[in-house]
Amino acid sequence: MPNRLATESSPYLLQHADNPVDWYPWGADALEKARREDKPILLSIGYSACHWCHVMAHDCFEDAEVAAVMNRLFVNVKVDREERPDLDQIYQAAHQLLAGRGGGWPLTVFLAPDQTPFFAGTYFPKTPRYNLPGFIDLMQNVARAWHERRGDVLAQNDALRDALAAQQPVAAGEATLGDAPLAQAVRDLAQAFDPVWGGFSRAPKFPRPGELFFLMRRAQAGDAKAREMALFTLTKMASGGVVDQIGGGFCRYSVDAQWAIPHFEKMLYDNGPLLQLYADAWAMRGDDLFRQTAEGIVAWLLREMRAPGGGFYSALDADSEGHEGRFYVWTPEEVRALLDPDEYAVAAPAYGFDAPPNFEGAYWNPVLAKPLAEVAATLGIPENTAAQRLANARAKLFAARAARVRPGCDDKQLAGWNALMIAGLAHAGRVMQRPDWVAEAHAALDFLRAKLWRDGRLLASYKHGEARLNAYLDDYAFLLDALLESLQAGYRAQDLAWATELADALLAHFEDAQAGGFFFTSHDHETLITRPKPGYDNATPSGNGVAAYALQRLGHLLGEARYLDAAQRCLRLFHPLLGDYPIASPTLLAALDEALAPPRIILLRGPRDAMAAWTAALASRLTARDLLLALPNGSALPAALAGPEPDRVAAWVCQGTACQPPAETWQALLA
Repeated sequence: MPNRLATESSPYLLQHADNPVDWYPWGADALEKARREDKPILLSIGYSACHWCHVMAHDCFEDAEVAAVMNRLFVNVKVDREERPDLDQIYQAAHQLLAGRGGGWPLTVFLAPDQTPFFAGTYFPKTPRYNLPGFIDLMQNVARAWHERRGDVLAQNDALRDALAAQQPVAAGEATLGDAPLAQAVRDLAQAFDPVWGGFSRAPKFPRPGELFFLMRRAQAGDAKAREMALFTLTKMASGGVVDQIGGGFCRYSVDAQWAIPHFEKMLYDNGPLLQLYADAWAMRGDDLFRQTAEGIVAWLLREMRAPGGGFYSALDADSEGHEGRFYVWTPEEVRALLDPDEYAVAAPAYGFDAPPNFEGAYWNPVLAKPLAEVAATLGIPENTAAQRLANARAKLFAARAARVRPGCDDKQLAGWNALMIAGLAHAGRVMQRPDWVAEAHAALDFLRAKLWRDGRLLASYKHGEARLNAYLDDYAFLLDALLESLQAGYRAQDLAWATELADALLAHFEDAQAGGFFFTSHDHETLITRPKPGYDNATPSGNGVAAYALQRLGHLLGEARYLDAAQRCLRLFHPLLGDYPIASPTLLAALDEALAPPRIILLRGPRDAMAAWTAALASRLTARDLLLALPNGSALPAALAGPEPDRVAAWVCQGTACQPPAETWQALLA
């Protein structure tokens, strides 16, 4: 019989609806049962596209013997980390304190009935292996500790709560903001940089867009080392198997240092920022690889992730037919059977099919193994001929792959993740002059406003016609930033009006006006064991960093001191953190950079049709420090931007509190 998860909307929770485990969703019923029966809570947190979550489900949660022990000893609670990042954030931090190492998914935490964790781990097998204890033995030991050593557990719980509270940032008085963290961050990244394969760590390697955004900002300001590290890393990533060379789009991370073999899940939140980065890299160097990578992300997005009613789905699974990566990998026999000899002669060296298998000793995950020019020279054919044969081969492989059993799709639509993709689409559409991409960004914004914005508040998740869950700091901050990107790509009065509503809601419901910064949960959110103010970038940018950055930009644009003051309070709170470990918070570094030197605001005014040449000329030449608004005559404008409508296009350039005389040709503006 289905358990209580059968009535949930989360695809991840529904994956567990037929388990023999007596699962509860997080909520009052489970917490009250734990208190009433004096049982610990077994909290399991994961997400639908997670490979090791599936492995633990097959090992443990689908097993009747394991489920019987779980049901006897614990109140069992299953949480989708994508719907409840508040819970995931707290219990990942607790895992770090309890286990002395970073966590991950699946996250397995045992809680007292008051929600305080006293033991934590990640994946556990049913029987001992991988140097891990068996789950049945572990559960029995944990339950024994709760009932027989209660005093020790409660004392540890008090200490853990104190340790979680001590992780909150504390301002260093009236700190003066300085630029030392910016230079230190470049030095730290240079020390961690992999000069052979790019990136800033050994395996596993994550794209870490925040660090690359920071380096691109520094590169645009003239830092040659930052430029080298950013473009080299983006090149190596785009040449590896962490990007789907056949169908486009990035997987979550690479298990090796060469970017060759990913865990094959594809997440919306990675691909939005990466799209923006590859558009900027193309503008900086004009490399076809960067253009093709950006186009591949958008092709994948619109083909596989766009929801019929608007917005974008969350993720694609790593597994299909019960095996990780099966949808994406090949045997040489499959490839030879699909391609004619001329196509295979190009595709095999280009994609690495002529090298030893790179996945599980038997399969090939395509990478860009050799430059096409080198392949063409070896075969003695023109490069354009080789390019056409490779395009034909790729089309045949794509068509054959489309007939396979597809990975599962997590079809909930999250406000914050959609916002990250909207920002990427709008930015790349502007930089690469793709109005069709800008139109997709606008359509997704319209979906979010229609379905997830109610009575001046934002909801976090949408699925099957139902919007649910009080939105988090990230949702508000990412959406505000996305609106600012969208306004630069194509001005719409309703977007600017919504941006001010969002900014006001952000201040009203999330800001700590006394100490500075923004809580992850709103002031009227469910009370949990701690209330973080996250400053570090993780898989997604820091909510505090994006909030400070976007509020600051909107404040400069509209001359609104409330937004600028809130951003300053936030930066002062986190300035000690930036001084101690700057590169952990690259989004806050971007906000600090613009607090020290305000963005350059460029306003175009004039007839709509006449603006096209101006925006085309500016598209690939603006830097991260520039904020461009093209305001056609007849646009509804707030008082801060209103003024006489010129008969022909003119541009006003302002920085801080100073504006230059209007430029009346785009050549004069560029000069």
